[in-house]
This record gives sequence, structure tokens and C-alpha cells, in this order.
Amino acid sequence: MAAVSERETTVWQGKVQSRALVAGDGPPLVFFHGAMGLTWDPFLDALAESFTVYAPEHPGTTPGQPDAIKPIDNLWDLVLSYYEVFDELGLESPAVVGHSFGGMVAAEVAATNPSRVSRLALIDPVGLWRDDAPVKNWMATAPDKLGPLLFADPTGPAAQMMATPPPDPETGIQMALRTTWSLACTGKFVWPIPDKGLKKRLHRITAPTLILWGEQDGLIPPVYASEFENAIPDARVELIAGAGHLPQMEQLEQTASAVRGFLGG
Repeated sequence: MAAVSERETTVWQGKVQSRALVAGDGPPLVFFHGAMGLTWDPFLDALAESFTVYAPEHPGTTPGQPDAIKPIDNLWDLVLSYYEVFDELGLESPAVVGHSFGGMVAAEVAATNPSRVSRLALIDPVGLWRDDAPVKNWMATAPDKLGPLLFADPTGPAAQMMATPPPDPETGIQMALRTTWSLACTGKFVWPIPDKGLKKRLHRITAPTLILWGEQDGLIPPVYASEFENAIPDARVELIAGAGHLPQMEQLEQTASAVRGFLGG
């Protein structure tokens, strides 16, 4: 496992304090995590073999800073605050990778100010909507029903690892509380429908873009991969077999290799 350090950031006129986890050595790469919060995992370890990975936590999801979400009123506040995070971390135009909700954030960051993102990789991103292929409401889904939505194999090792509680009950309670609050913080920007007009802005992205999608994603149907590809000028899609919404967990090596190869690592 890579040696992970923490960088504290204070942005938005001093009103938003959060942290970024940092590891690796190489060109800068920013990773935006999904709705359930940030966990440093083997996927980020794999990226840190080739890049200096900066993984900022979305406002409010940093332990001890639950109120950091309050000054961020809307999606535009969130996107603009991340440019300030980039500035605090000394990042001019990093490669950016985003998963799920973090994929939507990554796409918005790349579309709003294209010069701040050199290359872009989106993994099963949320952010678009089709009435004939609705995105499942993950915030209203019972935890015991999430497995088939998230994993190609709900009984496989990746699913079991996610479902297995820690041996210490108190740690388990704190993890559950943190996940619930993370869902609330990120839900502020996608509720009730995760479509805030991103499709109209995707054409502004100038960064070469890789779109990775688990072939058996039960949460966000893979049909959305072509929607992103068709809207982003320089984009291509790669489907990950044997993976659901979390290909970086179910098919770690293939997903990490695809991202590293595309980003030049």
C-alpha cells in the first residue's frame, strides 16, 4: 500500500475546510470519489504507482467537518470550490478521474473551465437522465438491496468485502454514520433526479476523455456510456466485463490498467 498523507484545504472564503488524501510519485492526478464517501483502496494504490494522486473529500464528508457542506448551496458552488482546492494544492491542469457522483463532478469541472483538466477518465458517472433507462435511486434503496445494483456478482469477493462489517462494533457504527452523512451531502447536488443540465455542457470539454463502464451496472445503465461519448468531442468508451457499478473493485487490474494507459502512466 502506498504511503498516504493528508493535505488540509480551506476554501470558499475560509468557510469550507476539508482534506485531500495524497500518495504516489509522478504527474498529478485528482480523483473525485462517489456518493458513499472516500476510502483509500487498491485502485488508488494502483494509480499511485504512476501518479501523485490527490483524492479530495467532498465538502461535509471529511470526519470532524460535517458542517463544511452548509456554505455550498448548489452544484456551481461545488464546482467553483474545487478550482480553489486545485489552487491550494498547487495543481494547474492535472489529469482528473471520477467515479459515479465523482464522475459527474469531474465532468462539470472539465466543462466549466476546460483549461484546468489535461485528461479525463469517467468511471460509471452519474449526471444524465433518460426516461427509458432511469438511474436507480440509490439514496432510497435499502442497504440489503444495493448489492445487485452495484455488483455484477452480488455474492463475489468485492461485494462481500463491502458488506462485511469491521470486527469492532463501534467502528462499524461510525462507518455507517459517515456513509449516511456522505450520501446526504452528495445528495444535495443530485436530488431528486441526477440531471442538472450536464448534457448541455459536455461539449465544452476539451480534454481527451476515457469513459469506463461496468457492463452489468444495475445502478446507472451502460446505455449512458454512449450518451457521454456522443456529447464529449474527444471521447471513447471501454466497457468492463464482469463488473457492475464498481469496476475498480470487481475488475481492479483491468480498470486500473485502462486508466493508467489512457493517462500515460
